[in-house]
Amino acid sequence: MAYNHFILCCGGTACESNKGRKIYEELIREANAQKVTSEVQIVQTGCFGFCERGPIVKVLPEESFYVDVKPEDAKEIIAEQIVKGREVPRLLYKEDTEAKKKTSIEDIQFYQKQFRVVLRNCGVIDPENIDEYIAREGYSGLEKVLFEWAPERIIEEMKASGMRGRGGAGFPTWLKWDLARKAQGDVKYVICNADEGDPGAYMDRSTIEGDPHSVIEGMITAGKAIGANQGFVYIRAEYPLAIERLRIALRQAQEYGLLGKNILGSGFDFDIEIRLGAGAFVCGEETALIKSVEGNRGMPVPKPPFPANKGLWQRPTIINNVETLANIPVITAKGGAWLARLGTEKSKGTKVFALTGKVKNSGLVEVPMGTTLREIIFEIGGGIKDGKKFKGVQTGGPSGGILTDKILDTPIDFESLAANGSMMGSGGMIVMDEDDCVVDVARFYMDFCVDESCGKCSPCRIGTTQLLNILEKIAKGNGEESDLDKLETIGKAMAKASLCQLGMTAPNPTLSTVKNFREEYLEHIRDKKCRAGKCKSLLRFTIDPAKCIGCGACTKKCPGNCIAVEDASKYPDKKRPPYLIDQAACLKCGECFKTCKFGAITKG
Repeated sequence: MAYNHFILCCGGTACESNKGRKIYEELIREANAQKVTSEVQIVQTGCFGFCERGPIVKVLPEESFYVDVKPEDAKEIIAEQIVKGREVPRLLYKEDTEAKKKTSIEDIQFYQKQFRVVLRNCGVIDPENIDEYIAREGYSGLEKVLFEWAPERIIEEMKASGMRGRGGAGFPTWLKWDLARKAQGDVKYVICNADEGDPGAYMDRSTIEGDPHSVIEGMITAGKAIGANQGFVYIRAEYPLAIERLRIALRQAQEYGLLGKNILGSGFDFDIEIRLGAGAFVCGEETALIKSVEGNRGMPVPKPPFPANKGLWQRPTIINNVETLANIPVITAKGGAWLARLGTEKSKGTKVFALTGKVKNSGLVEVPMGTTLREIIFEIGGGIKDGKKFKGVQTGGPSGGILTDKILDTPIDFESLAANGSMMGSGGMIVMDEDDCVVDVARFYMDFCVDESCGKCSPCRIGTTQLLNILEKIAKGNGEESDLDKLETIGKAMAKASLCQLGMTAPNPTLSTVKNFREEYLEHIRDKKCRAGKCKSLLRFTIDPAKCIGCGACTKKCPGNCIAVEDASKYPDKKRPPYLIDQAACLKCGECFKTCKFGAITKG
């Protein structure tokens, strides 16, 4: 059927949690009620990426980009846009600096510097319809892989692309595949790591939700390259929507003859199974992940031997994360040289980041390698919220360092981030402003690492606990200057001696903040002051007698009954005497500060 209009509704987890499914259902209901079902096709897609303004609805061919949509808006969208041919102005996206609507998605600042390879189909196709994936060149590269290219040619194209693993380490993908191809053994395995344990990261989840077939095609290609006939997707159980869409995609691929025995008559067999993980951060390390897939406790083992030689059930195994595999169909369809045109000399292609924190436009961002942090944060992200000052940005999740404005203009690639004390990681990017305390941030990530350490090796098990204890000591105002040397000594020892990357990189947030924000640590230690007001033990709320009108509103909100009226004889000129906070009894809750309408209470 030929339609005059298409309505694309964001169906990613973020929009789903904000009544996205209800919006989709209401649009269908209204199309039926207003008798325009022959005029419009309504599709639920994956994530558009612009999560800050979701739920998002896009109408084609007009390119109408509606944001912050609610279920009750469905009736007006159908009545105005589909029936009358008029847009709904109040729902159209407008830039803060410009009142007029944007005529296409490319005109929106959030998208202007992006280049979508991994996210090419997210927000464009119905992820539960294999035909829509095929219509956008899906599985076209697999045709060459199955019928034209030998395994050596596949690996040659991977090498030409310059593709490096997007799971964190940046190991050349072609080399990993080539090692597994040459490894001895009749049985080999391909594993997709979709566990994604970094706080604030959701790149892999969104890719599977919006384009599951790209991951499936990538895994089949990897299997052909190394001689494997079985694949596993290791995905955290907390991703129900991604799991559901992946299962639908696997079933459809089976029905189309793209999985199973003798794929498309090529003589190549390959199948994929799903394994659910419990969200253990340590299972991001490949040997721990393998143990979990085998049904054992996820704990790393020493290397060598590497998984490419002895992995799953002691068989040659390659592990790639979702983003790496989603690149593969583009490389096979367009050639490795096409991807190599993007990026920097040593870091080719694009990178997907989950841009979160104190930034105006949070969401999924895909940019060519070599894009600067400034471009991502201040152009794509729109800058810092509420006019606050930029303080730092953490890349690489709990394993990454916190970077300052001194490197905002440094091109992002694997080497430049590592040289500045951080890492690419899987792609988390958390922006901080002047109200964030670096001691508190370092403490948060170290607390996370203490919980997530498997405890197998002493450097990680003991080191993370010692670092956390010192950070808590500083946050409570009991720190000593010598503690900073201890943080650096322990952190560097962990980096050298830990068994796996969790322990090796866990000190990064602490080491980078001690290096880049040493004065703020010294304020906590010498002055017993937290400039951001985040360290509760160092908070001090005081009442300015000159500004206090004696209304007593603060006393009614104080749960600790620590605010009392001052001696009236000290203030003969005041109609009502001011109030005073008993510092010894103060709970540091801040209720008085939030209640006072006259600015008489200060926090510091």
